[in-house]
Amino acid sequence: MAHYAELDSTNNVLKVHVLNNEVITDSDGSEQEQVGVDFLTNHNGGVGWYKQTSYNGNFRKNYAGIGYTYDSTRDAFIAPQPYNSWTLNEDTCQWESPVAYPDDDKMYDWDEATTNWVEIE
Repeated sequence: MAHYAELDSTNNVLKVHVLNNEVITDSDGSEQEQVGVDFLTNHNGGVGWYKQTSYNGNFRKNYAGIGYTYDSTRDAFIAPQPYNSWTLNEDTCQWESPVAYPDDDKMYDWDEATTNWVEIE
């Protein structure tokens, strides 16, 4: 299956479409992103912007989700920033906390007020 993010005019992901691989295969038998884009554009009456996304993160860094943004400079889908203190890792395009998640097999929630992990009791 092939997955395509539908974008609005500011590159926000509105929804993710799933297409059979046969739909994105060209006349030479090769899967082509543009074939899927053309299919979705025609299917939706010539409206919409689409980018293929990888369910296992093989390209465009992250699998697109509703509310994510497509960054054309990085050619990546980026989740919304979860907290103001978190920064974007430029290599993975994932948000990282300023303090590493504890490695002690306990469960934690992020506390933005203290910018630290708080154990879930």
